[in-house]
Amino acid sequence: MLRTALRNVLAHKARLVMTVLAVSLGVACVCGTLVFADSSAAAYRAAASKNFADIAVTVTPKEPPPGAAANQPAGALDDVLVRKLTDVPGVATVRPSADGPATLNAADGTPLRAGKAWANLAAAYVPGKDGTDSRYPLVKGHAPRNGDELAVDGTTAAAGHFGIGDRVTLATDGPVMTKRLVGIVTTKDTRVTAGGTLALFDRATAQRLFASPGHYTGIDLSAAPGTDQFALSERVAAILPAGRAEATSGAAQATQQATYVDTVTRGYTKLPLVFAGVSLFIGSFLIVNTFTMLVSRRTREIALLRAIGATRRQVVRSVLWEAALLGLAASAAGFLLGLGIASVLPDILSTAQDTLPHGPLVVGPRPVAAAFGVGVGVTVLAAWLPSRRAAKVAPVEAMRSAEQPPSTTGSRIRGVVGLVLLVLGAGLLISLTGAKDASVENLQSAMLGCALLVIAMIALAPLLAAPVIRLTGRLTGRFGVAGRLARENALRDPRRTAASASALMVSTALVAGLAVIGNSTGQALDHQAAAGLGADYVISTRTPTARIDPAAVKRVADTSGVRTATAVADSTLFTGGHVQQISGVDPTTVDAVMKLDFVSGSAHDLGPGRIAVSSTLARQQGLSTGSRLDAGTGRGQDVKHYTVVGVYKDNPVAHDALGARTDVQENGITPHSVQRILVRTDDAAASRTTETRLRTAVGDNPLLTVQDRAELVHEAAGTLGNLLTLMYGLLAIGVVISALGIVNTLAMSVSERTREIGVLRAIGMDRSGIRRMIRLESVTVAAFGTVLGLAGGLFGAWAVGALANGAMEQYSLALPWGTLLLVCLASLALGVAAAAVPARRAAALSPLEAVADR
Repeated sequence: MLRTALRNVLAHKARLVMTVLAVSLGVACVCGTLVFADSSAAAYRAAASKNFADIAVTVTPKEPPPGAAANQPAGALDDVLVRKLTDVPGVATVRPSADGPATLNAADGTPLRAGKAWANLAAAYVPGKDGTDSRYPLVKGHAPRNGDELAVDGTTAAAGHFGIGDRVTLATDGPVMTKRLVGIVTTKDTRVTAGGTLALFDRATAQRLFASPGHYTGIDLSAAPGTDQFALSERVAAILPAGRAEATSGAAQATQQATYVDTVTRGYTKLPLVFAGVSLFIGSFLIVNTFTMLVSRRTREIALLRAIGATRRQVVRSVLWEAALLGLAASAAGFLLGLGIASVLPDILSTAQDTLPHGPLVVGPRPVAAAFGVGVGVTVLAAWLPSRRAAKVAPVEAMRSAEQPPSTTGSRIRGVVGLVLLVLGAGLLISLTGAKDASVENLQSAMLGCALLVIAMIALAPLLAAPVIRLTGRLTGRFGVAGRLARENALRDPRRTAASASALMVSTALVAGLAVIGNSTGQALDHQAAAGLGADYVISTRTPTARIDPAAVKRVADTSGVRTATAVADSTLFTGGHVQQISGVDPTTVDAVMKLDFVSGSAHDLGPGRIAVSSTLARQQGLSTGSRLDAGTGRGQDVKHYTVVGVYKDNPVAHDALGARTDVQENGITPHSVQRILVRTDDAAASRTTETRLRTAVGDNPLLTVQDRAELVHEAAGTLGNLLTLMYGLLAIGVVISALGIVNTLAMSVSERTREIGVLRAIGMDRSGIRRMIRLESVTVAAFGTVLGLAGGLFGAWAVGALANGAMEQYSLALPWGTLLLVCLASLALGVAAAAVPARRAAALSPLEAVADR
């Protein structure tokens, strides 16, 4: 029986290739998303992490205690301390650093990778005794020697199109600086190699920008061989100025950083894992369908084996050996293909100015286990079920030419199970229509409801095939005899038709549902921005810790065409165990730039100790006009007593609370600074000329964005748009698998109907008619899957949209008719493309040979 299995594998080469391709694509889809998830998470961790491999102890300055005297020394990390640390027993090297964030403009004036401000580093080039800084080996030019010179790493120079001698504009915090590029270096800092930028200043300039003249932001110490980190840390701490600096071992820092980075990057693995599950589902479905048809095709062969003495167990074991061999080969091929998918996804999803973090592919045990679990496990299971059923059929009965119809009992059970699942899934989704927020529990319920709905549709698909195909068959019937035959062929085996269409149905449902939710959310964000913003432009910092130069605020106000320019200070509000956002505004001009809809009170009553709150915050804290709120703001978080002078409807421009600008600035994240400028123009409209003037007024600062209303809406939907792009990209693989399923179905259907096609040729149907019949059959199957998928996707989007409606007042269901039409046309085109090879093969059959086929 083992030799029989091997012969069967090699006897039908075309069938072998199609089956291996089906399994390989399913495996590749799952492995590719898993490897991409692990690699992306590792790259993000590297981008947010500092390497502590050769650091035994780090000395950092302590924050001055609240209420400290203004004349307290700026810091204790200076050259005197560096020399003292050099003499500590066990210290091998001492590397002082003065570093912080810096964002550069590319050569064309656009901000360079500004979306990754946390990975855009700037530091001091601190030469050692040999005159070089071992952390930044020079490749070209020389190190910066004065405040007018700058060095960057090679990847930053390439991304920004910089050359030695170019003038580079950049900003660290506040005004724009322009410096001459004098050197290009390399670095092993993972934050830079994973996609960030690096700018190097001379020591004095970096100290002035990030610490204070003559002082450092940190001092890294490496230990002599055999020195214990913790013992060295204690010796270092003993010589530090009390209360002004602290020593932390490298191991302790690595542990703290690992906890932080794991928390920050946890979400980067969830989305690919979701689609790994979707890929597993679609791929498994294709494998099961393929082997079901294979075993059904070999029913007479299995009966012949039974007739010459093979037992049921031997027959099943032979088929399982064949499936295992195919699965093993396909798993290896699919795993390699998955690695290719994972390696190209970051480049596909990146732009020139905003790249995903780069890093090596991380191939852990999970993708390998998934590859062989899907490729071998699912394949063997897919072969076991139909082979076991085929082996139970009596040899004489199985060798009949008539097809074995599905049992009535099985169809009834399938229908009952499908209806029960449909009621449960639909009921769970409908119950969410009254939800007031998108809580984790509600989202989990929505996902469970959608999963039950999809499974129910798959279970009911064979029962729905006949009525739906008869309905769509009215269109194919217009193509004459070929169209009517195509319809009857699709109806001949509803289970096979449903299985072929199910993968396309799942993909269509996901694409349609996501498109509807994305379009509805985008329009809601547009309405929300239009309802809350009275300004024509918003100039804002890219990070909450940055600030706008006060001189730039005045230049914006004096810009030609500007009627009103109001500065806004943004900070945090800590109340009731939650972190909220508070905006500091000028009460006399806020009405000109914000559209505030007050339920009670007024913004004109804002002042020291008096704030207004949003409806959501008021509901959460039980506040109303006249209430007292105890809250802390900014860095100090000292609790103050505030009086609520108004409650306004939620407004993304105003954030969660409004206060007087002077009051918010006093305890802001960056004290006495502003983070936004709301601009109202003379003609109350946006124009390219005005935008250019505003950018010039802020000095083309890469830390600042100048956006009109449309750009603000696009940015608000940016995360959603990127998410949808990633979803569509991953679902495209599912669509390819769906197409392959239809190809497999038609190819095997053509093989089964060889004699039938020969008879049609013999009675006068030409080759073009045969091709048309096969294509129309494929389109019928694709249309069936598309109709069910659209119905399920639209219903799911409507039900899940209720969660967004509870969290976003302006949300309403908005169908993207263009996208849905494109989905329908793409599905039909997929059916035509999938039929190309089977139709050509069917048309090439010789009538006499086909009729004589046994």
